[in-house]
Amino acid sequence: MGVVVPLESSLDQSGGRASLDRLLELSAPSMRDVNTMIVSRTGSDVTMIPEVAKHLIDSGGKRLRPILTLLCAEMFGYRGDGHVKLAASVEFMHTATLLHDDVVDESDMRRGKPAARMVWGNQASVLVGDFLLGQAFQMMVEVGSLPALDVLSRASAVIAEGEVLQLTTAKNTNTTEDDYLSVIRAKTAALFSAACEVGPIVAGLQETERAALRSYGMNLGLAFQLVDDALDYGGTAKDLGKDIGDDFRERKVTLPVILAYRRSDADEKAFWDRVIVEGTQDHGDLERGIALVRERQGLSDTITRAQHYGAVACDALDGLPASAQKDALLDAVAFCIDRVT
Repeated sequence: MGVVVPLESSLDQSGGRASLDRLLELSAPSMRDVNTMIVSRTGSDVTMIPEVAKHLIDSGGKRLRPILTLLCAEMFGYRGDGHVKLAASVEFMHTATLLHDDVVDESDMRRGKPAARMVWGNQASVLVGDFLLGQAFQMMVEVGSLPALDVLSRASAVIAEGEVLQLTTAKNTNTTEDDYLSVIRAKTAALFSAACEVGPIVAGLQETERAALRSYGMNLGLAFQLVDDALDYGGTAKDLGKDIGDDFRERKVTLPVILAYRRSDADEKAFWDRVIVEGTQDHGDLERGIALVRERQGLSDTITRAQHYGAVACDALDGLPASAQKDALLDAVAFCIDRVT
């Protein structure tokens, strides 16, 4: 059994906040190739396709998922270019999911900008997402690795299942914690897991390394989403990458709300049912929602759960050889958790 790595181990030498600097520095050469490939593969004679894709791809984000693919291959000495195509595929899968999610969730904003559906409409957003998925699978085939294709195609199916499962929990205050974890395990963590697992696959490694990085990615993904959930009720727009309270305004039932609702009295339950189920939100409701989430330990307990999954992610790496890439993966966990602690 591995030893859980303390998250503090990835803080910088001065004791400051965790950073992705090492992750970004190590991946920079290969990420230049990934970015070039992303630009080339969004080209189309249908003008709207590159316009919609560029709108979202250029809107920010750390491109953490493709970076994980690159580092999880390079940590084993891989020097080909297959991981570049797989990393670009992962980013296209993620971007397609965002386009589809904004339609399903009826979101108006994405990363501080109008969502693509608000500019080009729902139909264009869905169809451009489908185009990106098609490009992703084309690149996977070009790599010529059936195991990598299997992992990413399975992840694509799981993500779709998660999107459908989310429909049953949407605006439903009776959603259980287990139900919600099933949704984010499919919608968010599955792609993190696949992004990490295809690294050792393309590098020619066997099941031991694959299982370690599959577990690392899954648990990092869970921690990542739970931190985002917590930040919506207890962070800043800078940390979250969007406006605080967006989940509340969009009536999303996330873990802080699930925990707070479960522990609420009748009056508080009536409040949550009004703002989430009925969708009647008045001035001051966001502030009350934030206060209730804090008072009922919905925020602190969500953070505790995120820390747990982060520790499990670190533990999954324990048996892998020491390397700069491994240290950078530990940094990614510490950075994720440090956003909200």
